[in-house]
Amino acid sequence: VECQSYRLTVEDAPSVDYITRYIASVQQKYTQSGGVRPFGIANLIIGFDTDGTPRLFQTVPSGTFSEWKADAIGRNHKTVLEFLEKKYPEVMEGEGAHDATKLAVRALLEVVESSHKNIEVAVLRRGKELELLEESQVEELVKNIEDEKKAQEESKRAQVQGGSQQ
Repeated sequence: VECQSYRLTVEDAPSVDYITRYIASVQQKYTQSGGVRPFGIANLIIGFDTDGTPRLFQTVPSGTFSEWKADAIGRNHKTVLEFLEKKYPEVMEGEGAHDATKLAVRALLEVVESSHKNIEVAVLRRGKELELLEESQVEELVKNIEDEKKAQEESKRAQVQGGSQQ
């Protein structure tokens, strides 16, 4: 409703930043007001600004928000964040949507059982609807990632064995 009101008033689409500020203020009101139940969740808000810039924000129940290039919330989020901090710069040099999706799945595999059944992936592309990947697509991604890990381990073993023989 707020987005429709904004569009009617300003005659332009609201930015992701504006939507985030609005949601954070609602969370803050409910958390600080007596007699109402406070919000108990953090939110990740994603979207593209009118100039096509991708944006990712996190809001918390206290009403504060912050912008990120990559983020995680929930159980074991610290492990996922550490993984993203290490791997994000090298993967995002190409900035392909497939590479970003693969990085997200690799990060999730750090904290969940190695199974596609425990992972759901949604992809947002500029000018398109939010796409929830099919289970078969996620399964293929997980298989590719596990195959890459095995290949890396085998090459490391071969280097160690080759180095010890010399």
